[in-house]
Amino acid sequence: MPGVTPTTGNGLTAALLLARGRSAGVVLLSNDLPTALFSFRAALICLPIFALLRLLVWSLREEPAAGTLVVLLAEAIGYVLSWTAFALISRLLAEQAGRLEAWPRFIAAWNWVNVVHYLLLSALVVPMALGFPPFLGVLIGLLALGYALWLEYFVVRSALEAGRGTAVMFVSVNLFLGLLIGGMVARVSGG
Repeated sequence: MPGVTPTTGNGLTAALLLARGRSAGVVLLSNDLPTALFSFRAALICLPIFALLRLLVWSLREEPAAGTLVVLLAEAIGYVLSWTAFALISRLLAEQAGRLEAWPRFIAAWNWVNVVHYLLLSALVVPMALGFPPFLGVLIGLLALGYALWLEYFVVRSALEAGRGTAVMFVSVNLFLGLLIGGMVARVSGG
């Protein structure tokens, strides 16, 4: 679909198809830089969910030792980094894997699928808020994590048309990067 103007509707539809294991979702995304750049609108869609989830976590804690302003700044920087750092690193990984020409469509699919991830995260809060037994929350969390990892793997395989090893590498790098950024934010925030 080169030359097709990217839309939020196409991005979300692609994400929903991919979330159901249908690789045809990537066809809704043009393989060009404007589509890749447009897909970062997914970060704006996810921002309210992110903020609500952070507020929930903060409501369960004491006043942060680092101060509220430092925590807000750390969380904001961490949020931006989580969206941008992987995009930059994935471009290098795609180049190393000989799949650079497919990277714009890949990062667009990856970004839109993050909307599904954030919706899943928000759904995980419901059992906790309703007072479900902790073991059930852990079980649901593990299932959600497994699904999220599978979905990332599936997006790499579908959008980059990459092999299994390459898909595992992309997912592993993203997981490591998420843990690194989350750890830095927690350390700065005093949590």
